[in-house]
Amino acid sequence: MTSEEVIDKARQYLTERDAEFLHRAFTFARDAHYEQFRKSGEPYIVHPIQVAGILVELGMDSVTIAGGFLHDVVEDTQVTLDDLEEAFDNEVAMLVDGVTKLGKIKYKSKEAIQAENHRKMFVAMARDIRVILIKLADRLHNMRTLKHLPPDKQRRISNETLEIFAPLAHRLGISTIKWELEDTALRYLNPQQYYRIVQLMRQKRNQRETYIEEVIDEVKNQLNDVDIGADISGRPKHLYSIYRKMVKQNKQFNEIYDLLAVRIIVNSIKDCYAVLGIIHTCWKPMPGRFKDYIAMPKPNLYQSLHTTVIGPKGDPLEVQIRTKEMHEIAEYGIAAHWAYKEGKQSANDNKSFEEKLTWFREILDWQSETHDAEEFMETLKVDLFSDMVYVFTPKGDVIELPSGSVPLDFAYRIHTEVGNKTIGSKVNGKMEPLDYKLKNGDIVEVMTSKHSYGPSQDWLSITQTSQAKSKIKQFFKRQRREENISKGKEAVEREIRSFGIEPKEVLTQDNLKRIFERFNFTNEDDMYAAVGYQGITAALIATRLTEKVRQKKQKTQNLEDTLEEVKNDTTPKKAQKRDSGVKVEGVDNLLVRLSKCCNPVPGDPITGYITKGRGVSVHRTDCPNVQTEEARQRYLHVEWEDSCTDKKQYHVDLEITGYDRRGLLNEVLQAVNETKTNITHVNGRSDRNKMAVIQITILIHNTGHLKRIVGRIKQIRDVYSVTRTIH
Repeated sequence: MTSEEVIDKARQYLTERDAEFLHRAFTFARDAHYEQFRKSGEPYIVHPIQVAGILVELGMDSVTIAGGFLHDVVEDTQVTLDDLEEAFDNEVAMLVDGVTKLGKIKYKSKEAIQAENHRKMFVAMARDIRVILIKLADRLHNMRTLKHLPPDKQRRISNETLEIFAPLAHRLGISTIKWELEDTALRYLNPQQYYRIVQLMRQKRNQRETYIEEVIDEVKNQLNDVDIGADISGRPKHLYSIYRKMVKQNKQFNEIYDLLAVRIIVNSIKDCYAVLGIIHTCWKPMPGRFKDYIAMPKPNLYQSLHTTVIGPKGDPLEVQIRTKEMHEIAEYGIAAHWAYKEGKQSANDNKSFEEKLTWFREILDWQSETHDAEEFMETLKVDLFSDMVYVFTPKGDVIELPSGSVPLDFAYRIHTEVGNKTIGSKVNGKMEPLDYKLKNGDIVEVMTSKHSYGPSQDWLSITQTSQAKSKIKQFFKRQRREENISKGKEAVEREIRSFGIEPKEVLTQDNLKRIFERFNFTNEDDMYAAVGYQGITAALIATRLTEKVRQKKQKTQNLEDTLEEVKNDTTPKKAQKRDSGVKVEGVDNLLVRLSKCCNPVPGDPITGYITKGRGVSVHRTDCPNVQTEEARQRYLHVEWEDSCTDKKQYHVDLEITGYDRRGLLNEVLQAVNETKTNITHVNGRSDRNKMAVIQITILIHNTGHLKRIVGRIKQIRDVYSVTRTIH
């Protein structure tokens, strides 16, 4: 889709003034990304155009589509948020800021960086839901072009898509994006199963199409008799849903019968139930497979009638019945809110829409209580992306909670004060303990007392939802603030002294400001109070506060002395031989050892690294552990001995990835044994996508020996890659 096509499509439901606004946004983005290219070799501007195109297909408003054009300008060009606000307005700048990754902040790991980026996005999303719609469109186009990235990045991005973005699309009800994200992620995480299912689906296509035509003709005849107009179509199951069913139920493809669904779209809710009656008259319904999402809509706004019947040929057939508006919401979910917003929704509709998104607003509460981004993401996954349980209040209102929730979670979902004053609970009219695991359909009644002293510390371990834990922590924080501040300050200062540093040396304004920004504190008292009520550990605060001082001390600690000591003993002598099989030219009496992080072997390019008190450590030249500027100052020239090639044995760590099938590990071990190679360590695991990872440590003579082993392993069926690992 070109920029002109995107804007022309937007003209079909937006004003000419909106179209001019979008053209201005495109021009701004095109100029900002000038001479930038993607991994595919395409001009970078192609990506923002496609993202905007996806948003237009969802029927989004002009500001969101403009955000699609501009979503990468702050992250990838010299444009700032102030520039955007000046050129457009603060609404556009806010949306772009929400999808922009954090920059210029150093974290310990890639996981920490990614967790912070997700945290930032979720918080922005809680303020304006359109942030995540832009992010979903961005991720969808990135998944469509994933083939241009290396395999390890493809797997990492696909895993992240399945863990975070596909569940988000589901929670927002945008099935048109959810299914494509899941199917594309499966293609890269388990290509063998993906293409196998595709092939099997193709083989039975003609048979399925004939079957569906028979069903549709029969339904049309029945509906014509009662004068109900309907749009009827067949829909094959999505690849990922078939794959999940095969894995979850441990079935082969030919054992999955409900590969098809018939969708019937009618004009009114009354017609939905009339059609249901006709379907159940034609074919026998399967017990327990009827679901009424019209009377009880899903939290993501989804409404439809679902039933599974024994079809004309005796196979299960799923039927979905809904109105046209319900279908729009089923396909586009929350995005349909904007498509219908212009003069079509009443104040009550908008109020209902906001109420259904309260779980998003709760994100703001959670993030203010959780000071560690990785912990925040884990709790978010539990609350938003786990299986859900649906229970009733005594008045019949449906409350949705994560699976495993207890009556206390229910109480805090009703209201904070109800939770704080809880003294007991009844489930289905019977007294149950507060740690009782709720089940679908339970009717829960919370018993409270105004004389209650409030939550106990045990409740933090009993409750399952982040919302409940957050409210309990808030209670303790208010109750004992002064005590917590005193206790927290004492703990932090004690931890600082354990590093051999005086507290006043690191408790500077600049240092504290950095800590406040990193962990969302407003002042010093808040920080100490959080430590006092165990919202964050004193060790973590002390580690962050002393980071720069410790690094400075470590850098200067005897580096010059160590280097000088080696230089003073560099009188020309015969090359010194070592048991390691490595010689150090011109240096005698130095211990030489092979580094265990990269396990160099004869044939690998190597470099020596002078260590304090442990002689020379030999690394592969591509080892990331000796790539820093500080490490380069300690380099020393080393070489392999000519005689070491076939005599000595060296440890090498290999990681083998492949499809997790029975016998794969045995075949790998047998292949290595065939090359007369010793194995010293074996470890294996597999994930939910049937991706197997086997880690082995072997003893080899040189790189030629290693190549023979790797070549033999790669011949094994279902092995995707064999790589050397660096620790």
